[in-house]
Amino acid sequence: MKKNLLKAGFPVIALVATSVLFSCSKNEDMGNPMNNDTRTFMIENIVTPKLFVESGTFKGVGSKEINLPIILPGQSIDFKFSAGKNQALMFVTMYGKSKDWFFASEQPGIKLFDKQGKAITGDVSSQVKLWDNGTINDKTGSPESNPIKEVNGVDASKLMQLTLAYEESTSEFTLTLKNISAGTKNETPFSPGVWAVSTFDGSKLLAEKPFFSPGEKSNPEISDIAQKGNVDKLKAKVEANTGIITGISPVLLVVYQGAKNPVYELNKKDPGLGLKELSQKGNTSKLKESLKKMKGVKEVYIVGNSPIGPGKKEMVRYKAEEGDLLAYVSMFGFSNDWFYANEKPVSALSKGNITKSTGLFDSGTGVDQFPGAGNRQALFGGMPQAEDKPITKVGNTFPVPSVENVLRITIK
Repeated sequence: MKKNLLKAGFPVIALVATSVLFSCSKNEDMGNPMNNDTRTFMIENIVTPKLFVESGTFKGVGSKEINLPIILPGQSIDFKFSAGKNQALMFVTMYGKSKDWFFASEQPGIKLFDKQGKAITGDVSSQVKLWDNGTINDKTGSPESNPIKEVNGVDASKLMQLTLAYEESTSEFTLTLKNISAGTKNETPFSPGVWAVSTFDGSKLLAEKPFFSPGEKSNPEISDIAQKGNVDKLKAKVEANTGIITGISPVLLVVYQGAKNPVYELNKKDPGLGLKELSQKGNTSKLKESLKKMKGVKEVYIVGNSPIGPGKKEMVRYKAEEGDLLAYVSMFGFSNDWFYANEKPVSALSKGNITKSTGLFDSGTGVDQFPGAGNRQALFGGMPQAEDKPITKVGNTFPVPSVENVLRITIK
């Protein structure tokens, strides 16, 4: 169970809260109880859930005669995105020579990996469909109010060619979209478009029907694209629902004395005591046992027994006395090898909000991929590509939310 903790448990939205808390003590005798004080350590995951982990827009260059950002017959565009197993790519663009038709991939989007978790590459044109928005009669031009349905008699794959390339180390795809409608009876330009990769929570996609629902009436965002090729409304809506989120592993909490944080040392390599296993898989067992044998460590607690998703919290009561310090560590679940930990010393007798003492760190044991969209992450049942670098703070390579927007840590 420990080995698969994050694979089975980073369903960060549907995560079931647990009240089972336990501790593992190095010393049964904490000294004179009269000199001890009891505190409650509480950690909350306050990250705002997002439907999409990554999104963007695309457009063409038109021509000298047509100064519009459209994709003309014979032209192509490409864009890059990251994804892991079970994730899908959704996109939408207008069939230009229509009143309200649009191209979009099948729900929940273009399939990117096979059942064995191998990336799908090459021609995936068969996954694109042509849809009737149901808002304007294509023959008369009069308004109507019908459900979205697939256009009969038009093979979208004969008009639009889609090709996927993949870079395994980064888990990054490149989609090339080419207009191949030239010379067909359905020759048409394509409008600018919007694309997105749905967030995967460990068990399901959060947006299983992104952008629109076949068989139901359309929405203003899709209608603007289908009727006018205008992406502004959909772009704004998707951007507002795009962002990196994460669950966190059960927290390892240490009561200790001494000048050195027993969990990690910044700018030095992981010494192999169990931080790698925690930062890559959320497994606390090896680090816990190592800490219990370490000089100066008085008590080791595990806060929670399952991943802590958005809106969830866990807590544990601990004993401390004058001079005791706290160290805490938890995996950033949607990463290859990141962890949250205190970067400043924290008195075990503190009270109040101590979140500002917390930093996000890279253990240097696995190659990074886009958080929540990397096929080698535990979230997707993967194993990080090994690296051997010092422990550092996570930088700004990826748009990761600030610690204060993910965690709230308090002592009462």
